[in-house]
Amino acid sequence: MKPPANGAARLLSGAGLAAALLLPTALPAQAGPPSRVPAADGKKGQELPGMPSALDPEADEVVCTPASRETAKKQDWSRQRLDLDRLHQHSTGAGVTVALIGTGVTPGAAGLKGRVTADGEAADDCVGSGTFLAGLIAGTGGDSPRLAGVAPGAKILALRGTDRRGEASADLVVDALRAATEARAEVIAVAVALPRQDAALSSAVAEARRAGAVVVAAAAPDPPSRGGSDEIPARTYWPAGEPGVLSVADMLPGGVRPDGSLPTYGVDLAAPGAGVVSGGPRGTGHYLGGGVPVATAYAAGAVAAVRAAHPDDSPEDVVRRLTATAYPADIPQLDAYAAVTSVLGEPVGSAGSAGSAGSAGSAGDKDGADPVTVRDTSATDRATGRATLFVLLGSAAVLAVLWAGFALSRARARGWRPAGAAGTASE
Repeated sequence: MKPPANGAARLLSGAGLAAALLLPTALPAQAGPPSRVPAADGKKGQELPGMPSALDPEADEVVCTPASRETAKKQDWSRQRLDLDRLHQHSTGAGVTVALIGTGVTPGAAGLKGRVTADGEAADDCVGSGTFLAGLIAGTGGDSPRLAGVAPGAKILALRGTDRRGEASADLVVDALRAATEARAEVIAVAVALPRQDAALSSAVAEARRAGAVVVAAAAPDPPSRGGSDEIPARTYWPAGEPGVLSVADMLPGGVRPDGSLPTYGVDLAAPGAGVVSGGPRGTGHYLGGGVPVATAYAAGAVAAVRAAHPDDSPEDVVRRLTATAYPADIPQLDAYAAVTSVLGEPVGSAGSAGSAGSAGSAGDKDGADPVTVRDTSATDRATGRATLFVLLGSAAVLAVLWAGFALSRARARGWRPAGAAGTASE
């Protein structure tokens, strides 16, 4: 598999899942209208209330998202797409701390009890989005284990990057990044996207990376709930645009971005971001969510699973592992199972790469699994095939010349008479 080309690839929105699955960025201060859950087995799904990523900014009073009274009966498509049932046989992210910067996380939420650290306002998730995302990263699924997150053995450090309504703040994101760095979180997931870069934000990201954290960030905000995004030009959002940050966008089951998605640049991965099921901050019911924050949570969970399975990998190696094993597409698509289990060759051009293909080791050899990019051998294979053909043709030509020389010498010895005639004359 060829490593994806990172850089200024523009994301285009695509047609796909039914409009009922595309949740607005801001909903009234109540659970969203019921939406249909796409079942993993292709059969008719079920309806669940929608989880907003922010509350109505124009409402006079802040009313938190209420508890859902519905529970999902089936595993949704996203978990099947990421092959989580098989992934958990190899890694659950045990021992890894994921700092989640968003609307906060309720520490006692179903499937997250005892594994969430949240102080002050970070423990007050009025919107519910942060708790929803935490379930996708590290939730056990509670009474529904098939709805567990990508890394159910990981721990969550909840940090606020928004106000109580879910509106992102650059100052809060910077403070949260610094808190995550101080806490030595191995993974930092930034579920919000800011329209402007500033020195404090760049410094906070750089400090986190120097401390050894893998920073995963939403490539763009969710689209505005009122009006279309056709007139919004492509641009870079932050901190996803910072060097070394794993930038993530959402995708539909068909692999394209949802209609109305904000165009952006430099996306590293796409992950499921529509029709996704998880829990909320209150009660034991389930919600249906989508958008770039959901995709970011899935990618952060995959990073946690990789860090637990390959603890000696550097942060840069972890990022390369996720991008190298991604399903090749216009935007490479996250493959969490492959990221954890693949045995990969050394980066092309690195020291010792000339012999890396033969020294990668077996699947059970940790040292063999440490290098983190797949070497593209297609050109070598074509060259080897041509060389083999030339050798065969050359060998055939040499044999033909030798045989011709042998035949000529025998004919000369017979006086140029046919073989049968020579035998009769000698008698």
